Amino acid sequence: MFEEHVTGLAFPEAARWHDGHLWFSDMHDERVFRVDGPGSVTEVAHVPGHPAGLGWLPDGRLLVVSMHDRKVLRLDPDGLVEHADLTHVATWHCNDMVVDARGRAYVGNFGDGTAPGTPVTPADLALVHPDGTVAVAASALEFPNGAAVVDGTFVIAETRAEPPRLTAFDVAPDGTLGNRRLFAEFGPESPDGLCVDAEGAVWFASWSTNEVIRVREGGEILDRRSTGDAGAYSCVLGGPDGRTLFVCVAATWMPEESRRTRTGRILSTPVDVPAP
Repeated sequence: MFEEHVTGLAFPEAARWHDGHLWFSDMHDERVFRVDGPGSVTEVAHVPGHPAGLGWLPDGRLLVVSMHDRKVLRLDPDGLVEHADLTHVATWHCNDMVVDARGRAYVGNFGDGTAPGTPVTPADLALVHPDGTVAVAASALEFPNGAAVVDGTFVIAETRAEPPRLTAFDVAPDGTLGNRRLFAEFGPESPDGLCVDAEGAVWFASWSTNEVIRVREGGEILDRRSTGDAGAYSCVLGGPDGRTLFVCVAATWMPEESRRTRTGRILSTPVDVPAP
């Protein structure tokens, strides 16, 4: 059901489809890559603070989250520069990010340094405007993680909520989020990176159950596909017709072990409903 698209990675995350290419962060290898074809990757940036979420400004410049620095960096023609400092919003390491068509970036953080299985500190979701100014988009999220914004609706994974859930918001003209509501909640599944398809359903990666799952608002599971013995951490729809689901997987998320074993891979599988 899945084909191997890229292998030999440490810990691939934050998959995005942009300008005809798949992009991703190899978080524990401190690098951002662009995929030029099956097995062919180009290093785009080196991020010593550990890269996570990716997105683009309207003028095409890349934004990348530097996790441990709690910053958003911008790739200018002469290299990476600071775009926004999130230390006054993020209470622990930053993680995933989605950037809308206006160049507004939404960045989550872990909340605290505890491991899954224990209560987590609710976190604020940062809103970074195109000029780098920072505000709070929404508060009291339980590990705001993978997110997508389509047609004025914002969907985000609350990975460590009890039970784990997807939460939806309406996007106000100023970029802040309102009308908070439950999109779907789960049992053993732990939603991480996600994307929305043309029917408004969400594909999300579940590292706790080693699969990607397609769910409709309200919680109906429409499809689920196993990634075998590897946890799934991010997914995105792409390809020439938007009907390929790319999935970032790895056998471990532990930094030293992932760099040593390099089990990280990017898998791909065809789907019926394309990207929006």
